[in-house]
Amino acid sequence: MTTSEYDDDQKAERMKANMARIEELTARLTHALAEREPPRGSLQAPDSDIFVQATAAFWTEMVKNPSKVLEKQLDYWGKSLKHVVEVQEALRSGKLQAPEDHTPDDRRFANPLWKSHPYFNYIKQQYLIASEAVNDAVLALDTMTPREKHRLQYFTRQIVDLMAPTNFLATNPDALMKAVETEGESLIKGLENLVNDIEAGGGELLVTLADKEAFKIGDNLATSPGKVVFRNRMFELIQYTPSTEKVFRTPVVIFPPWINKFYIMDLKPQNSLIKWIVGQGYTLFVVSWVNPDASYADVGMDTYVEEGYLEAIRVAKEITGEAQVNAVGYCIAGTTLALTLALMNKRKDKSVRSATFFTTLTDFSDQGEVGVFLEDDFVDGIEAECTENGYLDSFFMSRTFSFLRSNDLIYAPAIRSYMMGEAPPAFDLLYWNGDGTNLPGKMCVEYLRGLCQGDRFSGATFRICGEDVSIKDVKHPLCAIACETDHIAAWRSSFRGMSRMGSRDKTFILSQSGHIAGIINPPSKKKYGHYTGTAPDGSADDWRAAAEFNEGSWWPRWDEWLSRRSGAKVDARIPGDSSYPALCDAPGLYVTSSKSDDIS
Repeated sequence: MTTSEYDDDQKAERMKANMARIEELTARLTHALAEREPPRGSLQAPDSDIFVQATAAFWTEMVKNPSKVLEKQLDYWGKSLKHVVEVQEALRSGKLQAPEDHTPDDRRFANPLWKSHPYFNYIKQQYLIASEAVNDAVLALDTMTPREKHRLQYFTRQIVDLMAPTNFLATNPDALMKAVETEGESLIKGLENLVNDIEAGGGELLVTLADKEAFKIGDNLATSPGKVVFRNRMFELIQYTPSTEKVFRTPVVIFPPWINKFYIMDLKPQNSLIKWIVGQGYTLFVVSWVNPDASYADVGMDTYVEEGYLEAIRVAKEITGEAQVNAVGYCIAGTTLALTLALMNKRKDKSVRSATFFTTLTDFSDQGEVGVFLEDDFVDGIEAECTENGYLDSFFMSRTFSFLRSNDLIYAPAIRSYMMGEAPPAFDLLYWNGDGTNLPGKMCVEYLRGLCQGDRFSGATFRICGEDVSIKDVKHPLCAIACETDHIAAWRSSFRGMSRMGSRDKTFILSQSGHIAGIINPPSKKKYGHYTGTAPDGSADDWRAAAEFNEGSWWPRWDEWLSRRSGAKVDARIPGDSSYPALCDAPGLYVTSSKSDDIS
């Protein structure tokens, strides 16, 4: 047998094996889709009212100002035809080349072929011209309210991003090149990744962002030493092992958001906020919330405050023998911490010495990017889902937040996984991002209706644990850290909430970057800087214009602020005491459990 014949036989065998794999994967895909569960409850995408309104606005604009609409259309066609002429001129030279490309840089079009190859360059430029035309048309609508236009812009951008040529195999040069290089193997692996994701989602498609086998909580994530010293149906309280001989007298209690799990602050030692705080000489307690199921249908905001915040503060005080703690709240847990502080002020409870808020909203008069999901069409669906099942499945929150950054959290991972056939990366942050939690139905509706939609805490009063409280009732010494590009808790809204609180001792720090990277920003990285200025008051933009930029992490600056409110140094405390013996090692049991009844 000649070498050529041998190679042909090998190719034939590979083709046969690949066809068998494709048949098997197709059968699995068909089965997974056939077994797909009915739509989860009544929660659907926002209805089409916004596009009906847009259509009506367009025709109103056409009647009122036809020349304006015609101008937009002519501008689009002019740019499109000009590009066609440029392509023809480039090809007329006899060389296979694209015309000059002056389009702005875009990470989606990083492959050099998008600039140099006439086919791919033509597709890219026509897509960008059409995208610009669509966006300009939306901006030009004058008969919609600003809120309606904001929603229309968001959902229009989703459609525009979905239609990017990078999202389709025939117009993605990276995927096509990989398929040729691997003789189609990348496409088969991609199909396998797609089938695995659909099977894992019970027929729903949710892109796997990180290698689920690369991490284990308590093994290579959340490894800071400590003990669970208290547990009730709402949370486990972790007290971390000291790493200094002396500690500040006043302990610190951190309340993480219960939309995700606490170990974002303890991913690995080199970027662990928990390890760093302990290393600065603080006795640290961290709440690890339970992941609720249908049995938590009756749990509302009152329960989180009474059985969560007040109980954790009480236990931390008893274990340390101190009369006060310094409290920290992150995101939704910061919002609820503010409610708790207002309640404590009403009850004349002095148990909190100071409070720190990480990326926290308390004033919802401007909801930022996430506001597109806070209209009745969406919240009505959430309420129906919660009423039917007793809780909101983590699937919905994960999908919603992913669409706030769809190019980064949906399309780019899907391209790598399904078109390129790549395995999900071993990336701890993305692993955590996919490790979501459920939300109790009652709490979810109270939060969305009363705080997000009604803005009752800032705009009026919010009833919590039998008391009507307002933002003015928050009178403790306060420090807030907001993040410049935060798409969940817009920094200007965070600033506005802080400015409205009743405290006379307020510090505001603006970190560079977003909701996670701006907070989990260890000094050793020397990556993102931060802004400091006067106490938050007046206009957020005026504050930002006058603020001082500081290189590096905000962590040491916060340490300076916190240490002045933490008392003298005492001997380091071993976790727990005779009344609160250690129940298990950190990170505890709730962080890996999906239901409360998994805990014996």
